[in-house]
Amino acid sequence: MDPAPAPLLSTRAIEALQSIDPATLSEVQAFRDDFARFIMPYKFGIDEISTKVSILREEFAELHEYNPIEHISSRLKSAESIEQKVIRKNCEPSFDAIREAITDIAGVRIVCSFVSDVYRVFELLTAQENVRVLRVKDYIAHPKPNGYKSLHVIVEVPVFLSAGPVAVPVEIQLRTVAMDFWASLEHKIYYKYDGEIPETLLRDLTAAAGTAGQLDITMEDIHRQVRGDGGGLHYALPVSV
Repeated sequence: MDPAPAPLLSTRAIEALQSIDPATLSEVQAFRDDFARFIMPYKFGIDEISTKVSILREEFAELHEYNPIEHISSRLKSAESIEQKVIRKNCEPSFDAIREAITDIAGVRIVCSFVSDVYRVFELLTAQENVRVLRVKDYIAHPKPNGYKSLHVIVEVPVFLSAGPVAVPVEIQLRTVAMDFWASLEHKIYYKYDGEIPETLLRDLTAAAGTAGQLDITMEDIHRQVRGDGGGLHYALPVSV
């Protein structure tokens, strides 16, 4: 005989739920449903952008000389992360206010082979007629003081729900493999030291960003020589809006 399935909730959790009065329990359920309705379009917004990027990636892999897109990842902010950002931005704690003030609830990261590919993919993606560019921050042309580099783009895409289309903002980060490696390390260090990174480590991290940047330049130059494009780098920088 198969063993009985484990209960979904522990005995302690069941007792805790039974101790909550029905009115409070109903409010909790209503909030959970409201949050699900709020967050769902952002998930679908990620799906929309991820599909667009996957199509470009497959086309390049099948029909072009090489594929500039190394890999794609995505993330949806948790309720806790949204709450922390609401506090930092001093935002009114309502779903309408959060929609207006916080534009990075949905995020997609595109990692490219070379710096020129970052701008190429940016142009191809944002040229699509149902992708509306809201804001661009070019941390490749203008790195952060600690050396962070990436191209950040907030776009708006339509998500078609049963009640009609909803315009959803999605933050897209485009960067090279070297930039992504550095950013991953920086994130781990920042988390370990709770944002208070020792000065010596911060200097080493900034120096490593310079090394990663030089690696991008060298690899791009080699790539251009192999392709017969000649030396030198020429990027079509996006206009910040």
